[in-house]
Amino acid sequence: MIDGVQKSAILMLTIGQDDAAEVIKFLQPKEVQKLGEVMAGMRSVMQDQMEEVIFDFDSQVKGLVPLTVDADDFIRGVLTQALGEDKAASMLHRIMGGGSDVSGIEGLKWMDPAAVAELINNEHPQVIATILVHLERFHACEILTHLNERLRNDVILRIVTLEGIQPFALRELNEVMTKLLTNSGGMRKREMGGTRAVAEILNFIAPSDTERGLIQHIREYDEDLAQKVIDEMFVFDDLVDFDDRSMQIIIREVPQDALLIALKGAPPELREKVFKNMSQRAAAAMREELDLMGPVRISDVTARQRDILVIVRRLVDEDQVIMPRQGLEDGYV
Repeated sequence: MIDGVQKSAILMLTIGQDDAAEVIKFLQPKEVQKLGEVMAGMRSVMQDQMEEVIFDFDSQVKGLVPLTVDADDFIRGVLTQALGEDKAASMLHRIMGGGSDVSGIEGLKWMDPAAVAELINNEHPQVIATILVHLERFHACEILTHLNERLRNDVILRIVTLEGIQPFALRELNEVMTKLLTNSGGMRKREMGGTRAVAEILNFIAPSDTERGLIQHIREYDEDLAQKVIDEMFVFDDLVDFDDRSMQIIIREVPQDALLIALKGAPPELREKVFKNMSQRAAAAMREELDLMGPVRISDVTARQRDILVIVRRLVDEDQVIMPRQGLEDGYV
């Protein structure tokens, strides 16, 4: 069974260099890297696999129906009419992205992290923080590792306390990044920083002194803020991404009553992941208990899930289980 990236790679190799180049123009740097790695590793493709990919692609293309209206203009008109200009503009930023106000940042996305770090190393930490929140999280993480510890701590603290990007901050970024902004008019504050941004960046740093040092730096500034980052870094639903061996260790360490309540609020794919890594008898018993269990308060489910995450984090720190790196292995196009 071939996955989405492999199918994409086979299709690219099948359609020829010129057509493949036209497709790749529309991909993001991370997508190009992942697709390129898979393509480079392919030495031969089975005839039935190639036919399957072409058939699937043809079926999907035939299923597409061209719209007779411009979707962007339609959404913009509907939201403006329903919410008013100001609220609609804020919502459109989140739906469609920032538009042209950060177009210059695209150049950084294709640069080597070390080169970016060298380029911004002497800039004000606030400027660096503003740059990093506009980049892919894995890219921002790699850039951070190339900064010295003092600057890295300062930057991460500024990101976690960043509530939005004001026009003046983007203008400062523009001065640094050779006309980063092509149109500074009509800009509004954008939701870019905060605990989630820092958590996503730190998720790409393997558990280490670097990660612990950054969290400790935030904790010294604000204990509650540090805890929010930790809570955002890994949520219960992310357990589905652990490999089977790690999941089996987690199941052995977690009290069964806590696991039962926690699974009450878990998505079906996580439940199946847990059942898959239990004995058939234990899985059948837990399925039956879940079916017979009455309503459970959300606060109880959340509490049990948080208790389990504490156990998981301990197992990670002890190197008993491997923390999945979100976004690195599951790339797709």
